[in-house]
Amino acid sequence: MYDFWDSKADSVRDGDNLRNISPITDKIKTDENQVTHYIFSKKMFYNPKFSIPDEDYELFEKFLDGGSREYPSDGNVPVDVLAFETNKVLDKIAEFASITNHKYCNIAREELKKNGRNGLVRGTIKLYLEYYTTRDWRRKRFTDDIDFWILNKNLLDYALVKTGWRKNSKTKEFEKIIEWKNYSTNRVEASLVIASNDTNQLLDFCNGCYLEGSTIFDIFRKKIKRGHDVDLSDIINVVIVNNRDNNKVNSYWNKIWSVFEEAANIRSTRITSNIISLCRFSYGIAEYLERIGKAIGKYNQLVFERTKFSDNEIINVCKNSSNYYIHTLSLEPKITRNRIYNNLQKHKIKKQQYAKNLRNFADKLLNILNTKYKGVKVYFEVEG
Repeated sequence: MYDFWDSKADSVRDGDNLRNISPITDKIKTDENQVTHYIFSKKMFYNPKFSIPDEDYELFEKFLDGGSREYPSDGNVPVDVLAFETNKVLDKIAEFASITNHKYCNIAREELKKNGRNGLVRGTIKLYLEYYTTRDWRRKRFTDDIDFWILNKNLLDYALVKTGWRKNSKTKEFEKIIEWKNYSTNRVEASLVIASNDTNQLLDFCNGCYLEGSTIFDIFRKKIKRGHDVDLSDIINVVIVNNRDNNKVNSYWNKIWSVFEEAANIRSTRITSNIISLCRFSYGIAEYLERIGKAIGKYNQLVFERTKFSDNEIINVCKNSSNYYIHTLSLEPKITRNRIYNNLQKHKIKKQQYAKNLRNFADKLLNILNTKYKGVKVYFEVEG
């Protein structure tokens, strides 16, 4: 009965567990036209560190302390930290290009002219550098590698060496120990990071998912075909901030959208399962974002009440939350309360818009998928 998609698909979790893509059995139905309707539930990404509170006030508190939602990740280092390291390498390549008698001057200029500065990077870091995602994602998304896209291997190797990277003689990969401050624990953490040059590797990410470039189009094409939890989460967090009613967004979003049309046209069981999951997660997260927006609107005035949040507690909000953190914290509680309140007012509106963006995306994606299965009388739905 479930031959049109994989009822189990890969996800990134310890022990190589599987993502379950099963419909709600007692809601499967066949209509008068003999079309079988497979109905799925909405879903949130699994997070052992966070359970969604039932009460709105608890949800509001979670948002204030920066713990309202975690993101599936494939590493240990926050992407904003690695973006800083990436910029060091890109700055070095730009420096080579600016020195006319440098041995890599012409090569660096050619690389920069061909792809642009940020075009020398792909993957998660590219999503960060182009600001395709929310600030919240950029602090809570973690990874352990930087994926470069530089045709000249010697240029990248030289730039890495000049920025403190060392080549592992056994793995032949460039490595570096990265340190950063965890503002929740106030401790310095460290982790080993790898720099890879994806143009030098014939990488197959399964299901015929090869890398072909460093654009957002290429990134999405790989992610929708591979479909790990972390890939689907990244897609969703780009979609969240792209309101297709905005003409500025449409200029590049139309091409990105063709990735999903192309994927649906393939009609492979694996990709179909990824699209179904993408819709389920989109609807589930949209519902969650709406709840947060309403909770913020309901309780944002409480930041002015010392009986609820003492002066020390309100200042600590800025230390713990990526929504409010700035490097130079104001230690004046009144100023801090006003700043937090103003941010809450913005986030109340943003959450509602993000939810709308996600629903619009999922509606259209599900519609495209269903047009591809119309001939075999199969119809996919996500309840609610």
